[in-house]
Amino acid sequence: MKPIRKAVIPVGGLGTRFLPATKVMPKEMLPVVDKPLIQYAVEEARAAGIRQIILVTSRGKTMLEDHFDHAVELEAALRARGKVEALRQLAEILPEEGEISATRQPEARGLGHAVWCARELVGDEPFAVILPDDLVHGNTPCLKQMADVYAETGGNLVGVMDVPREHTDRYGILEPGATRDRLVEIRGLVEKPAPDKAPSTLSVIGRYILQPEVFDHLSEKRTGAGGEIQLTDAMAKLIGRQPFHGYRFAGTRYDCGDKLGFLMANLAFGLDRADLRPGLLEHIRKLAADAELGTS
Repeated sequence: MKPIRKAVIPVGGLGTRFLPATKVMPKEMLPVVDKPLIQYAVEEARAAGIRQIILVTSRGKTMLEDHFDHAVELEAALRARGKVEALRQLAEILPEEGEISATRQPEARGLGHAVWCARELVGDEPFAVILPDDLVHGNTPCLKQMADVYAETGGNLVGVMDVPREHTDRYGILEPGATRDRLVEIRGLVEKPAPDKAPSTLSVIGRYILQPEVFDHLSEKRTGAGGEIQLTDAMAKLIGRQPFHGYRFAGTRYDCGDKLGFLMANLAFGLDRADLRPGLLEHIRKLAADAELGTS
């Protein structure tokens, strides 16, 4: 079994749900507390032992690559002012030479198309996919959990969670088979089925470990739900040919592509911080009390 050495991070979307904030700034640079979403994704890949990160970008996304490069003027100013801790934080972001590369998705044709655009950089080996919008809060990073399980199962592995039945038309939904602890055999996958046609309420979230054969099916460029090239459709064609499992990860997933999910993530990650927790808790209690009294 080949190890997982590479992670694809699709970051070509327009982020229209966060306009006007994302008019000139990529949505993946939106901060949760004091780190942008893209940094959480890269750190999660590193925690899983991955050292080759492939960003699938588009026009206007150079800020994402710049975030992982030296900021010469800023670093010089911090050194002149003796800001040792700030310099340390910037140094931690920097990758090893060649660790992060980028390729372009020339037009938005769906997640499957974005992943396909990375095929030459991935090559003929298994790889991970991380969607930065899906931020998982927990003790062990989600992809690290999955990499540990993959070492036992091989094949294809996706992060899964239950969603309300009325929301199945927003996700890729599993037709589940045998279940062992957190591991679920996948017998089928359907992209965004109507609630009355969904085979379950078990949904794929933005964490994947896939075999390179998925590129063969993505290369057909067949469109699916929403007229886009869906990754779910290509993955479904691997079922029965290779081991395919879903993993019920430990942690809470926040949809940071949604305004409410983004705000909730900031609260959860802020409460994790010893320097922020007391003041944040006090403010939350005050807001709740004011809301009950109708004074907010």
